[in-house]
Amino acid sequence: MGQPEQRADGAGPFTTRLFWDSPEGGTVVWESRPARRRGVLAVRGPGDTLTTSPSADAEALGRLRRLNAVASGAFVAGGGLFALGAAVAQFGSADAVVSASIFFAGGLFFNLGGYTSLLQVLNAPRHTQGGGRLVTGGWRWWAYEPMRLDWLSTFVLFVGTLVFAVNLLDSFLQGLSAQQVNRLVWTPDVVGCVLFLVSGHLAFAEVCHRSRPCVRSRSLGWWVVAVNQLGSVLFMVSALAAFTRPATGSLVNSDIANWGTLSGALCFSVGGVLQAFERP
Repeated sequence: MGQPEQRADGAGPFTTRLFWDSPEGGTVVWESRPARRRGVLAVRGPGDTLTTSPSADAEALGRLRRLNAVASGAFVAGGGLFALGAAVAQFGSADAVVSASIFFAGGLFFNLGGYTSLLQVLNAPRHTQGGGRLVTGGWRWWAYEPMRLDWLSTFVLFVGTLVFAVNLLDSFLQGLSAQQVNRLVWTPDVVGCVLFLVSGHLAFAEVCHRSRPCVRSRSLGWWVVAVNQLGSVLFMVSALAAFTRPATGSLVNSDIANWGTLSGALCFSVGGVLQAFERP
């Protein structure tokens, strides 16, 4: 405690990495994502060697494991159900309500994953000045912290899952005109995709410590963000292809819409599997 802060990195006004001189020698490095996901700090020693070690107490590490298990499991299940719904829509001969029901069930898991991701931010151990152990606060179900990049990214993600819920509920409506379908079903779909893309960009800024995306192939957190962002891009492609032409009442391209949803959903499932290993 009390050692002067050496340097701060981040994107714009957001701080995602801090450096302190360690009394034992070397430099203590706090990074936002590893600290909140794995409860670790890193020490950069002579020769620029970097070592990491758990820096939170047992209660905090157990909390991080439980939250990560729920979030990763929810995204695996949600992505799997979305992929199944898209496969039924593409290859099945069942009523459209069947695929809509599968999508809706998957959407509930996405809601759970989005909110649990926000809880991971709210209840993660925080850094202390001077490079000491990470400090764990009391449990919180909600807090408003827009100047934290990780909070902003997960909050936008959660809002995106809620907007998708509107789209999924409206998809059960029958007898809609093309204009009504575009307004009630397609528009929330596109808005949700935009929010997912924004959340992914903010997540890239957190792991890259800058506004522009980067490649960090040795970072598991980077791979989680990259795979999920690919899924968001594919969801957007699917949404654009699902626009209903008012003149004909048909989609722009139903094959692209279904395959985009299926492949994007599988990306989120893969991201969930990878996230299961991003734990203390």
